[in-house]
Amino acid sequence: MDNSKQLQQVTLLFATLIIAICGLVYELLAGTLSSYLLGDSIYQFSLVIGLFMSSMGIGSWFSRFIEHELPSGFVKLQLLVGLIGGLTAPILFFAFAILDNYTPLLFLLILLLGGLLGVEIPLIIRILKEHASLKINLSNVFTADYIGALFAALLFPLVLIPQLGLMQTGFLFGLINAGVGILALYVFRTQIPQLRKLLLMACTTLAVLIAGFIYSNQFTNNMENRLYQDEIIHTQDTDYQRIILTRRQQRIRFYINGALQFDSHDEYRYHESLVHPALGIVRNPQQVLILGGGDGLAIRELLHHKDIENITLVDLDPAVTQLFSGNAKLRELNQNSLADPKVSILNQDAWKFLEKNETLFDVVLIDLPDPNNPSLSRLYSTSFYKLLKRHVSQQGVIVTQATSPLYAREAFWSIEKTLAQNTNGENWQTLPYHTYIPSFGEWGFVMASRQILKPENIQLSQTHRYLSQDTLSQLFQFAPDIAKVDVEINQITTHPLLKYYEEGWARWYE
Repeated sequence: MDNSKQLQQVTLLFATLIIAICGLVYELLAGTLSSYLLGDSIYQFSLVIGLFMSSMGIGSWFSRFIEHELPSGFVKLQLLVGLIGGLTAPILFFAFAILDNYTPLLFLLILLLGGLLGVEIPLIIRILKEHASLKINLSNVFTADYIGALFAALLFPLVLIPQLGLMQTGFLFGLINAGVGILALYVFRTQIPQLRKLLLMACTTLAVLIAGFIYSNQFTNNMENRLYQDEIIHTQDTDYQRIILTRRQQRIRFYINGALQFDSHDEYRYHESLVHPALGIVRNPQQVLILGGGDGLAIRELLHHKDIENITLVDLDPAVTQLFSGNAKLRELNQNSLADPKVSILNQDAWKFLEKNETLFDVVLIDLPDPNNPSLSRLYSTSFYKLLKRHVSQQGVIVTQATSPLYAREAFWSIEKTLAQNTNGENWQTLPYHTYIPSFGEWGFVMASRQILKPENIQLSQTHRYLSQDTLSQLFQFAPDIAKVDVEINQITTHPLLKYYEEGWARWYE
């Protein structure tokens, strides 16, 4: 084999590796963006991957109709895939901001991009037929393809999203795709007619993608400003989620993956309800554990009780605790609670923490996001609660936020029933309650303990902005439309809670 043929073969195999990486990154981008904008990550990822795979099959079938000038067709294909792949995230983001239903556009882009990607592998194999036998070509091409997919699967969550975010990642891999096309243009230059025309097309594609990469953050900010009511003052893609802070005058709102976590105007209602009923039951609590709550607002309430000796905060994302420890406005809101010497901050998974820790806690506060995906739903499961109860002192109390008993009635009572399960040979009592928070509507909590829990036994030791001894009893009264219903307990093998949650909110907002 002469040098030019060998160079062409190596180039195409290298291109296969890069194409595989880019293709999977485009899939993950579409699935992640749709999950971020629409929620329901299982449905969104399943839909995106299914459509991608199907459209790739259609593209492979259509590749048979490309009969002449295969190297030229390959170059054009790379430039087109790079352009569409790079623009997919901003197009979808823009469409979501201005359209009532952007799903048809999502389907169209996925089908188009998947179809173009499906053409690539058959085209490469046909070009390589002059260089080696079919057996060798197939093994080489699919080896490079599968290795490339592995690289993409590792790069996307560990490097690309935390460092670049969705927009810049899309433009970067669009540039890489276009770069493969330019490399092929050079290697096959003697076999490509209209070389200058393709070179001009390549330069135009590069210019669009480079401009997109440079201005992607500005574009993202503009689109998010359309999605959120107030001025965005902080955005960040962490290893685990996208966090956003907005401000209107002195009013601050905090979002995770597009979902509101608190509004500074009324967050005190939520955090007083989460913290103080439990402290009104437990006498002289000394050790307190908070799972989630990296904003430090629950800790602010705890620090009003001077008898508490130690507060352990376990929050998965260090970016959240760093933000609420370092931002002056947020420190003012949480009264610099995260810097208090009583507080220990551990950035790790709650389940892993409980597996390794041996401390007994008098009060455990579960301030986690709603169970809207399997990763969160497992932290509302019988298995998790069984592990957690081993860390509660004999007179100790667990309190969890439990979503809305109005909007997600079945989900609320599933959490209550799951937490009430007798475990480790011990009987556990629950006391569900709820309150009205303007930002969220009717919101629910569940308290659990080995001791009998009665509302009349709760004695508030301090004056609060919202809770008082007179209003406390109202929290434990449930109107008929939010009263207890028969539901399943939540197990990590089946996740009925996730179904209850999605169906409940869908009844109100879809």
